[in-house]
Amino acid sequence: MKLSKELKSEVMQVYDTWWHSYLNGDVKTYDSFLDENYRFVGSTDAENYLDRLDTTKFFEATAYQLAGKAQLRNRTVNLEIINELIFITDLADAYFLYDAEWSYYSKFRFTSVIKKSEAGLKFIYQHFSAPDSKAGEGETIGFEKVANENIELRDAIKRRTIDLENKNRELEATMNELKATQAQLIQSEKMASLGELTAGIAHEIQNPLNFVNNFSELNTELLSELEDEIEKGNTAEMKALTDDIKANEQKINHHGKRADAIVKGMLQHSRTSSGVKEPTDINALADEYLRLAYHGLRAKDKSFNATMKTDFDENIGNVNVVPQDTGRVILNLITNAFYAVNEKKKQNKQGYEPTVSVSTKNAGEKIEIRVSDNGNGITQKVVDKIFQPFFTTKPTGEGTGLGLSMSYDIIKSHGGEIKVETKEGEGAEFLILLPVSVKN
Repeated sequence: MKLSKELKSEVMQVYDTWWHSYLNGDVKTYDSFLDENYRFVGSTDAENYLDRLDTTKFFEATAYQLAGKAQLRNRTVNLEIINELIFITDLADAYFLYDAEWSYYSKFRFTSVIKKSEAGLKFIYQHFSAPDSKAGEGETIGFEKVANENIELRDAIKRRTIDLENKNRELEATMNELKATQAQLIQSEKMASLGELTAGIAHEIQNPLNFVNNFSELNTELLSELEDEIEKGNTAEMKALTDDIKANEQKINHHGKRADAIVKGMLQHSRTSSGVKEPTDINALADEYLRLAYHGLRAKDKSFNATMKTDFDENIGNVNVVPQDTGRVILNLITNAFYAVNEKKKQNKQGYEPTVSVSTKNAGEKIEIRVSDNGNGITQKVVDKIFQPFFTTKPTGEGTGLGLSMSYDIIKSHGGEIKVETKEGEGAEFLILLPVSVKN
């Protein structure tokens, strides 16, 4: 006998009909497909029947457990003919309906042997097995065990959910602590940069204050002379003295405003950024911080000297940026440049002249701000990490490692880029690129 297409179709029709009767509690149809010499072996010790009658009796007693409550999913059915007998192997996932839910029960393996005779196709042997049978004696399926397992599973899921919620709360608390710490570190970096400016600010304020004091003293003398000339009635001399006093007052006013601008700049640098962009003179900002940073370093180290070069493109005009943030970036780059040339100077290289250059350029689609130095340069290993938070090459206590990281984030927030070009032993140049869209 060969397994022709027609025979295979006939066998599968019988097999599917028998399965339908088994899963729906149809005892009569179920029994009609069993041979008189049928034998059945099941998963439990009690399921070992030597004849058709005992098998049908067991099914009749337990049919209610299956009727409408069982499904086979993910089935793989194979047919094979051996010595005129048809062997069927059936692998499937068994699901059972319990408490209004379909629950996975187990992997089932079914082996059936069918004989073709004058009476038609009949089952002569069947073996059902489940690797993890939950059925007890007198049961086809172990509903109670399935229910208990579902309860245990739900409890486990509930416990896991509670654990995850607790973990989430812990992570949220940790994130809040990290944000608070980050805010403190950023403020610390801002105050550190302000500290770098303090000496330079004092130096810059001293100059206009000296002018104010000198011209005030001079006006005091001129007013005394004016009183004398008034008594004499010398009109021509009175007019000349008055003109001199007015000129001096204008100078006092000019230098007073200069000192006021320096103080306002210091306050602006120290306060929390508003995040609001406003038209800003980038050239004036860069020039201001270049001089303040230089005099700040000079105040700490009287032996330090460096050449400062500027090349500002007057065609840039005002640029819409957050002045406090952009100022911090420029100050950080300039301070680092002075630090680099100072470190190289300490090596006492013959003929070395420390030089820091700051330039701006309207490059069409972008605005360039360059800060360069002729220090020792930066190794490639350091360049790869230079914008990482907390990375610094300075000795402990001399840097937080946040300056360049903050600068990178600030420029990114403006839609720009910050790049570094360096040659070891010769110096480094930091390039800030701002899109023209920020230009006013």
